Amino acid sequence: MTVQRFNELPSAEAERVLLACCSAPRWARVVAARRPFPSVDALQAAAADALRDSDLDDALAGHPRIGDHVASGVSAREQAAVTAAGDEVRDALAEGNRAYERRFGHVYLVCASGRSAEDLLATLQSRLANDPATERKVALGELAEINRLRLRELVAS
Repeated sequence: MTVQRFNELPSAEAERVLLACCSAPRWARVVAARRPFPSVDALQAAAADALRDSDLDDALAGHPRIGDHVASGVSAREQAAVTAAGDEVRDALAEGNRAYERRFGHVYLVCASGRSAEDLLATLQSRLANDPATERKVALGELAEINRLRLRELVAS
């Protein structure tokens, strides 16, 4: 789909398409309402501007764990390096995910595109040292980056 085609979608369809990128309904409504966008960059900027801390919980609910076997579609592609990792790294990621969820109460959210399983594991382990408020800010920043990449892919296909 092109940016022009995205601009022409009915509002409900534009929101549905945006929810496939980020499962935060308020964010999708705001971004869809700001159309038309003259470019991918403008869409990405509006999406980043629309993202609020209050969207994070909805977005987290739509993300599988890093390395989770049930990841599919775009999440599976983004996490492709984890699938190819050795058992030791995958097991460490699974344990790290459990520790992260116990500490913060939600899945470990990280922009995984183009990153190795070892890098994702090291990042997870370092983020476990964050206090909850700091980690929430980090997770929101990761969500913004995931959205940026997914929106580029959406309107480039």
